[in-house]
Amino acid sequence: MTALQTDESSLAVTYADVEAAAARLEGQAHRTPVMTSRSFDADAGAAIWFKCEQFQRGGAFKFRGAYNKIASLPAAERERGVIAFSSGNHAQAVSLVARLFGVPAVICMPTDAPEVKVEATRGYGAEIVRYDRQTEDREALARRLAEERGLTLVPPYNDPAIIAGQGTAARELLQEVPDLDVIVAPVGGGGLIAGTSVAALALRPGITVIGAETEAANHAWLSLRQGERVRIPPPDTLADGIRTAMLGELTWPIIQRNVSEVVLVSEEETRAAMRYLLLRLKLVVEPTGAVVAAAALSGKLKPFGSRVGVILSGGNVEPSVLRAVLAER
Repeated sequence: MTALQTDESSLAVTYADVEAAAARLEGQAHRTPVMTSRSFDADAGAAIWFKCEQFQRGGAFKFRGAYNKIASLPAAERERGVIAFSSGNHAQAVSLVARLFGVPAVICMPTDAPEVKVEATRGYGAEIVRYDRQTEDREALARRLAEERGLTLVPPYNDPAIIAGQGTAARELLQEVPDLDVIVAPVGGGGLIAGTSVAALALRPGITVIGAETEAANHAWLSLRQGERVRIPPPDTLADGIRTAMLGELTWPIIQRNVSEVVLVSEEETRAAMRYLLLRLKLVVEPTGAVVAAAALSGKLKPFGSRVGVILSGGNVEPSVLRAVLAER
């Protein structure tokens, strides 16, 4: 699949877009640390480099895309305010960036969103509008409010500026560790894995790009096998950041072209990875971030190479979830 990256003109995002995003983010986003663990390497049977996006502003990689999108808006449009829909990390990121620019933010959040993420979003000054994930269309709600109030929609993943911004994490990782065989990221709507793939294949042609999902949230896994975007019912998974029913219209062609495989992990493997990261590496990682660590620990990445970059997407875990996971010894 790597040869396909030579013609990126038909895709929504190119590496030049990632470079432009990196320039905007300079001095705004944290250059998050890359960490290693001999114990983890031994148990995974591979050399693993963790890109620790839980140390990003807002606690997750989402700050990158949100800042790139909002910074790219014409000033007059930005000043009218922005609106987003999100279960948590994108909500926090948009709210934080809006506060940095001094503009209003409205966030549509599901009623089952982790309260730690709801409170953080509210703490950044956003107005929160709740909706029922099972019965309401979050995008339709956000678009209606955007039209009524004159706000600009900042999508969580289906936007070129968002995808390009997310790709800056992989760019940083490969600048620091240029000789990776494999790079892995979790897959929800596809913004992170799409941006990761564009950056990775530009900087290291021949690298294998792998996505990771839980068994319940397997829409990208199904899509690659069926050759078309597959919609699933709202998935019941601990990994709230990937409770997405379908890949985006813009992210899907990038994923189809650039991503070699999506691997699936169980809820139990995800919980075990969260415990491992906390107890052995002293890293607090939310379930969605732990999905990629679970893929490594369970041996599902071994067929793809021995030098693996893993993007830990965030650390905004609900305290009650963390307590429950730690109690499952």
